[in-house]
Amino acid sequence: MSSVVIYCRSGFESDAAAEITFHAAEQGFAGYVKAKPNTGYVIYECFEAQHSDEIIKKVDFKNMVFARQWFAGNLIENMPLEDRVGAIVDAAKDFTLCSELRVETPDTNEGKELLTFCKKISTPLKKALEKQNTVLREPKANRPVMHVLFLANNTAYVGHSYSYNNSPFFMGILRLRMPNDGPSRSTLKLDEAFNVFIPEQQRESRVQAGMRSVDLGACPGGWTYQLVRRGMFVSAIDNGPMNESLMETGQVKHFREDGFKYRPEKRNITWLVCDMVEKPTKVTNLMIDWAVNAYAKELIFNLKLPMKKRFDSVYECLKMIREEMAKFGISYELQAKHLYHDREEITVHLNVIKVPQSLYS
Repeated sequence: MSSVVIYCRSGFESDAAAEITFHAAEQGFAGYVKAKPNTGYVIYECFEAQHSDEIIKKVDFKNMVFARQWFAGNLIENMPLEDRVGAIVDAAKDFTLCSELRVETPDTNEGKELLTFCKKISTPLKKALEKQNTVLREPKANRPVMHVLFLANNTAYVGHSYSYNNSPFFMGILRLRMPNDGPSRSTLKLDEAFNVFIPEQQRESRVQAGMRSVDLGACPGGWTYQLVRRGMFVSAIDNGPMNESLMETGQVKHFREDGFKYRPEKRNITWLVCDMVEKPTKVTNLMIDWAVNAYAKELIFNLKLPMKKRFDSVYECLKMIREEMAKFGISYELQAKHLYHDREEITVHLNVIKVPQSLYS
């Protein structure tokens, strides 16, 4: 397999291309990118075929901001329409035994037209792959995942990813239902962020009822809503009005203040969330200030992307955070993702594990 296949949001192909090129080079691999605007995917062609598998092993998928999913694979073209199952099975005859099969398409209007076909072919394809001993009958942990990404009804990339270093979601997308009483559609961004950034086995301990939280730029309450539904007490910071039903819960205190100037009186905040429309470096510096001064333990915030050089802008902000955390000797975890419910922004999660007390005492 010579290709690394990357799914991304349509319109962000150049950012996904820049990102995979950066990480591949950092690991010492060479290749070139094939990317077309608004296709929803990017191909990184390795100069040495075996390197595609090495890349998806050695590059931490959590560090990929613009990639929704990836796998190492090969392109199959001109499949006979009367036997596409046979063509795919033949292409996969030397695969390592995989735990599951995902038959997918890019997240574009053209791709969506293929989804019905993908569902139709999935069952006979899986049975044929089981018979060939390429895919297990029942999913098993820690086994590779087989991907078939259809670009047309006779063209697909076929390959595998590793369950410990990929997205667990079909097409790399966590789809959520908009709550009937949600104040705004932005509420889905924070809901998705909690599900993507916090491991399922840790959510009960890290996202608890009774925790204190702050929402900077809260109006009208889309992100506050997610904190309230998880049982938290929220300080909502915004000069604008808040949703009345949220205020009636008794869990929200509204402070009509500038989100960039507000600081809590006590260091008892578990969660800080922020979705303010401002330059990404300005928001990043604000988040660094909250982290360095131990005002909050975990932070989720959005960075609005510029029209050009989005990859450069994002990685500059992440570099700023890493450098400042290292400068002050802070233990932390950092992850950023262009989530499905994001548009011209990315979402960042900063888990502040330990801050030297000398910094704020």
